[in-house]
Amino acid sequence: MVKKILSASIIWLVLALLYIPVLLLVVYSFNASSEIGIWSSEWNLSLYKMLFSDEKILSAIKTTLLLAISSATISTILGTAGAIGLYYSRKRTFKIFNIVTQIPVVSADIVTAVAIALTCSILLFPRTYASLLIGHVVLCFPFVFTSVVPKLKQMDPNLYEAGLDLGASPRKALFSIVIPEILPGIVSGFLLAITLSLDDYVITTFLKPSTIDTISTYAYNAYAKNAANTSIPALRALSAIVFAIIIILVVVNFLISNKKKKEGN
Repeated sequence: MVKKILSASIIWLVLALLYIPVLLLVVYSFNASSEIGIWSSEWNLSLYKMLFSDEKILSAIKTTLLLAISSATISTILGTAGAIGLYYSRKRTFKIFNIVTQIPVVSADIVTAVAIALTCSILLFPRTYASLLIGHVVLCFPFVFTSVVPKLKQMDPNLYEAGLDLGASPRKALFSIVIPEILPGIVSGFLLAITLSLDDYVITTFLKPSTIDTISTYAYNAYAKNAANTSIPALRALSAIVFAIIIILVVVNFLISNKKKKEGN
């Protein structure tokens, strides 16, 4: 009994440390205070109105969303294709490339950012939106790969061969049998890629042109270089919206996965 209470207490403590600051941010987004740490007596939607009336913030949001969706889509396609190809290759080849793919995951973002920036410089490839997109794909690809591989391992390895024996072409067997079986992993990888892209600052800073700002770079520049900027409080509302969207996506993915498990049983 004591062990159960202790385990539950630790879990709730960890959850509290993770989510109380974020929930506080959401609550604080409805407070009219212009400074963090100072509460105002006014509670309204003024920060949200400020958010949607500031052209620079809206431009940063559009750029960030377009970059996140584009990089997540490309990373999901490449990561899924790579995971499937390596899974059905020789075991030794799979192990080697699986280890190689893990290196960017454990490596610091600064290493990836400097490496890509140096490569672009050597190839006389200027810092453009294309270089920024490449950087985010390199960042997200390994995480998609690691999300898809476990689903492939859970899948019955004989399903694909059974589809071929029943007359399906390799392409039809892939899209009718393999892809539906690993779809939860693909969706999880896609959502993770979007989250990583939305949150990235280091790679974006090294690879973006001076004419482009994402949410992370705009927020940093606003706080670090222009503390008097009147649009800074609106970033609290923006953070609350991003958090709410991520929660919705995670819940939807969880419900879809549970529904498929029940149908499978």
